[in-house]
Amino acid sequence: MIYHVVPHAAWNTDPGRPYAPDSLAEEGFVHCSPDEATTLAVVNAFYRDAPRPLLVLALDETRLTARVEREAAAPAPPPGVSGDTLFPHVFGPLDRAAVDHVLEVRWDDQGRAVGLGTTG
Repeated sequence: MIYHVVPHAAWNTDPGRPYAPDSLAEEGFVHCSPDEATTLAVVNAFYRDAPRPLLVLALDETRLTARVEREAAAPAPPPGVSGDTLFPHVFGPLDRAAVDHVLEVRWDDQGRAVGLGTTG
């Protein structure tokens, strides 16, 4: 599994089509994380002010039609993530059929992401 963070509203905007976040047009790929712990670090570094609920797509990369490459974070990984961690980058839209399950970010009373749980 690889993991992608997305606000609930963005994920549900056009459910009949593959999901293509702004980063695909702007950077040429979709940002993903290699595991749940790294995903939480990414959320705390970049998504604390994102609209909630915040979802995490658990993607089966064998079901993605786009190429996946693992690359080092640039310029640096988020706090708490090792410098040798490679991040999966998906070079095309995310096929909805590749979503194995969807998790929801759980927050503490300080606004920090502390876990991932089932949605609903």
